[in-house]
Parts: sequence; C-alpha cells; structure tokens
Amino acid sequence: MSTQVVALQERTQTSAKANLGRVLCVTVPLVIWFAPFSIEAATKHGLAITSFMIIAWITEAIDYALAGLIGCYLFWALKVVAFNVAFGGFATDTPWFLFGATLFGVMATKSGLARRLAFLIMQEVGGTYAGILFGLVTTDFLLTFIVPSGIARVVIMAAVALGFIEAFEVGAGSNIGRGMFLIITYSAGIFDKMIIAGAASITARGFIERVGGVEVLWSRWFIAYLPCSLITIVLAWRLILWLYPPEKRSLTGGAEYAHRELKKVGKWTPLEKKTAVLMGFGIALWLTDFLHHISPSIVGLGVGLAAVVPGIGVLGIDDMKRINYMPVFFVAAAVSMGEVLTSTKGLDLLTNVLFAWMEPLLTNVYSSAVVLYWTAFVYHLFLASEVSMLATSIPLLMNFAKSHGLDPLTLGMIWTFAAGGKIFAYQSAVMVIGYSYGYFESRDLFRVGLWLTVIESLILLLLVPYYWPLIGIQ
Repeated sequence: MSTQVVALQERTQTSAKANLGRVLCVTVPLVIWFAPFSIEAATKHGLAITSFMIIAWITEAIDYALAGLIGCYLFWALKVVAFNVAFGGFATDTPWFLFGATLFGVMATKSGLARRLAFLIMQEVGGTYAGILFGLVTTDFLLTFIVPSGIARVVIMAAVALGFIEAFEVGAGSNIGRGMFLIITYSAGIFDKMIIAGAASITARGFIERVGGVEVLWSRWFIAYLPCSLITIVLAWRLILWLYPPEKRSLTGGAEYAHRELKKVGKWTPLEKKTAVLMGFGIALWLTDFLHHISPSIVGLGVGLAAVVPGIGVLGIDDMKRINYMPVFFVAAAVSMGEVLTSTKGLDLLTNVLFAWMEPLLTNVYSSAVVLYWTAFVYHLFLASEVSMLATSIPLLMNFAKSHGLDPLTLGMIWTFAAGGKIFAYQSAVMVIGYSYGYFESRDLFRVGLWLTVIESLILLLLVPYYWPLIGIQ
C-alpha cells in the first residue's frame, strides 16, 4: 500500500511540474518576445523561442524531441532565421553519430553478444559478493564500447544481476541486491562521459567541435579519462562494499550460475560473429582516429548501416522500424538551437550574463577545474536530462572559452564529465530505469552519488594539471 501511495505522490508531483511547465512555456517566451529590450529584434525573438525549448526540457512539459522540433519550426515559421539555420542541426554529424551508436546497441543486444560477454566476465570473478560486484562494474565499463546507451546497459546488466540475486536467495531489501543495482546503475551513467558513447557525450562533442572550433578525437577523449575510468571501477567497488556489506560474503552457487547461463547461450552463432567483427572494426577505427582523422560519426554510422546491408544480415528492416528515433531528433533540435543562438548573436548575450562571474575564479588550473566541475554539477540539478543540460550550456561555455582565450576542449571535457555526477534519479533516464527495479531507494542513490561526485572531482584535480598536458590537452 505504501508503495502505491508513493507512486501516486510521484505521479501527482510530475503532473503538477508538467502543468506549471506548460504555463511557463507560453508566458515566458511571450514576455521576452514583447519586452522592450534594447537589442536587435532577431536576437530577442530567438531568445524567446529558445526560452520555450529550455523550459520545456527542464520541466518535461512536452516530450524532449517534440519540444525541440516545435522550437525549430518556430525559428523558421516566425522568420527569426532561414530554414537552413533553424534546422541546421539535422545537417550536422552529431545526431547521426547518436543514430550510429543506437545501431551498435541494437546489434549487440539482438545478436546476444552483449549478454555473452557479460557472463564470460562474470564466470571469471568467482562466487563471492565482492568478486561479483567487481565483475558487474567492470562489465558495465567494457560494454560501453559496444552498447553506447546507459539505459540499454542497465537493462542488460540488470538481467545478469537479477539472476545472481535469485540464485543467492536474497531479496530486494538486502544489501547484496541494493549494492548490485546501485553499482550497475550509477556506473552506466558515468562511464559514457569518460568515453564518447551515448547521447550526452555525443551531443557535447558536437558542440565543442562546432562552437568551440576544435577537433575532438575519440581516442584522445578515451585516453584522457582512461585513468579515471580505472580508478572509478576500483573506488566505486570499494565504496559499495563499505556502504552495503553483504549478508553473505560467499554466495553459494554464484559462479555456477554464470556457467549455467553460458551453457544456455551455447556456441557462438554466425550472427554473434558478424556483430563482433563489425564492432571490432568500428572500435579499432575509433581508437586510431589520431592517425587517420576519420570522424567518429562516419565510423559509427557507417558500421551501423553496414549491419543492415543485405548479405551481412546483422540487422533487418524490422529492427530499423523498432528503433526509437526521437532521441536523434532531440539532439538535432538542440544543435539547431545553438546554431540559431549563434546566428542571432543571442549566444554572446547569454554568455556575458551566465558566465561572466566565473572569470575572476579561473585564476589557475586547479581553481578552474573545481569551479567548472561544481558549477556544472549545480546547473545539472535544475535540468531533468543530462543531454538538455549539456545542449543548453555547452554552446555558452564554448563562446566564453573563445572570448577569454581559454581552451574550448579542456573546458568542454570538464563540463561534460561533471554531467556524470548525479544525486537524484530525475537527473537521468538511466537512473530512473535502475531505480524502477525497486532494489534501492532515493536516499541510497543520494548517498552513493554524493560520495562518487566528490571522488570524481578529486580525480579530476589530478588529471587536468598533470596528466592531460602530457597527451596534448592544455
């Protein structure tokens, strides 16, 4: 009964937030549109429509993609900018990189490759709670390469975790179940900031390149955060062990469960082999882009489309029809918004208002890293999506960096990384999915999230001044 009451309260709060958002989506843009500001009409009107998009994203008054498409349409229909600017984001590589990444995830899931790799790793970690926990977080990290979607990874890893929980005869209220689901949920949301995988980091990369005017190599980003990735695996593992000590240290039947599941999977199928070859080829090109400089977007979309080509047969037309294209439209619309703000000079105005206070604090590399990280963290508290958080702030940050002689790549990477720090479920769809399984509560996420957010900020203080200059990031 209490669960039903909580669910009803959450639905009521969500509905109230959406209704308030719908009111603000109309009133705020109208106020800005007709306000007697001493700025050019195109700038003012562009900011009015932009306010509609941002409010809709923050309050979830309308579906993210729909709000973005409406905004792009209004830019064009109300003659704020020309059509090619209003929908300019659709002609950039960022949304299509996301589409290619989505195809990667569909390939890995449909073929069974992701599940096979998960159990191959899990059978090597033994039957203890500590070993299984380490196996879960390690697998989550490795799956980021072939399943560049945090939600998809949580679903895949949840199936593995549920099997272990059932085999070990513990329930949802146990520390074992709580620890397993906390680590797969949180790590899924943070690893795709250390690797350009998933909508958030792909969106950020697009803005850093287009607005910041710098090349963003997949390999350099990966290498830049590799020490952080490895340290996070160990520290997240130790943190969960400390906060949620197991009721059973040795989980009888744990290792055998992984062996049984692998037997059920059977031998490698032709579909798995084709998928492994295609993904291996794509990952190899991403890791070596510093040599050939082929865009990660070209590689991702190319490999994804190759999977659909008749004769290869990894994906079929039915698989393409089942894909949710709305995130692609959302990212394209968000990029379009940045194009409009740049074209109408609204970006310069917003940059001066929102980031001018930071300039006195960016006195050295240490203070800069701290200020940028925690500013982004606080900014993320007000947005219900890390993608919208990055889409609405990265263009302003890039403009600020260029106007103040700062390195856009460094600032963009720190800001994007900070989007991985979360303490509430509403901040990410990945967190919502993990929370929905019912194995941990809001206070658990707050507790673990706060610890890991602080830990990641301290790791960043070591990476930025000492490690990044060694790989060419100043």
